[in-house]
Amino acid sequence: MKSDKKSLQRITRPILDDIKLFEVEFKNALKSDVTLINMIGRYIIFRKGKFIRPILTILASRVCGEPSLNSYRAAAMIELLHIATLIHDDVVDEAEKRRGFPSINRVWKNKIAVLMGDFILSKTLINMVGLKDFAALQLIANTSEKLAAGEILQIEKSISGSMTEDVYYDMIYQKTASLISTCCELGAITSSGKDKDRMAMINYGTKLGMAFQIKDDLFDILGNENSTGKKIGADVKRNMITLPLIYAYQKINKSENRKIKSILSQKKKTKTDLNDLKEIIDRVGGFSYALQKISEFNDQAINALSPYPDSPYKKSMVDLISFNTQRKG
Repeated sequence: MKSDKKSLQRITRPILDDIKLFEVEFKNALKSDVTLINMIGRYIIFRKGKFIRPILTILASRVCGEPSLNSYRAAAMIELLHIATLIHDDVVDEAEKRRGFPSINRVWKNKIAVLMGDFILSKTLINMVGLKDFAALQLIANTSEKLAAGEILQIEKSISGSMTEDVYYDMIYQKTASLISTCCELGAITSSGKDKDRMAMINYGTKLGMAFQIKDDLFDILGNENSTGKKIGADVKRNMITLPLIYAYQKINKSENRKIKSILSQKKKTKTDLNDLKEIIDRVGGFSYALQKISEFNDQAINALSPYPDSPYKKSMVDLISFNTQRKG
């Protein structure tokens, strides 16, 4: 995690002043007249994440032109939307930790967590209206729909067990890549406003987002709880089928197929079960295949930036691609 922090510090060096302006907008957007909301808001701010999404909005605005006040406000709204989805995700997943600390549903229970997520989502939309930019508002609204649809699609496929590679890519686009794409597109909308910039940022953000989610899926099986801040094997325990397992299903024999299905059918999966699953996936090349797909999406993301001249901001966007590949959590 320390190496992640150092890498991000280097990546964000060209936009440190921009980040300060974003943080002002972010903190103001969380304020309320309700004491409990402010208490949870302070808990969220104190345990803030890496701010990858607002960083992308700011960098995209710099690559495409000059950031406006709306760029910083849009960056804040993107982070709020992300937080709202995380709070709801933790309720759905019955997660006890988020970023290494007790999750909001663990501290304040599910009712408050759901309502807090709803409150933050409503604040996101209200503040987006305040930008007086219909294109930005429409983009955020559409993305909110995709995020929810992606999560529901994942649950549906975990129940039916009918996940294919194409469906998997559609799912991770909706639940993860769509938001990262939106971060970048908002940077273009609030700076140059040009269609060519919007398309380039959509392309970059989508490819980075796809690689980002595949990396997260690898963490679920191969990660370290101290680094990720989340329980390892959480997706497997809920029968969430990810890319390494999809690939493995295509390569294993009947005996191993029965073994995997037996593991996934168990309500309580032990460390031994997870290790057995990991061994089968590794032996048939499931993890290697996932890393290969990350590399392919990385190359496509870098290519999306090719029309832009070299600059510290473009370099930071390229470095974020490497950061995703190398991050520990």
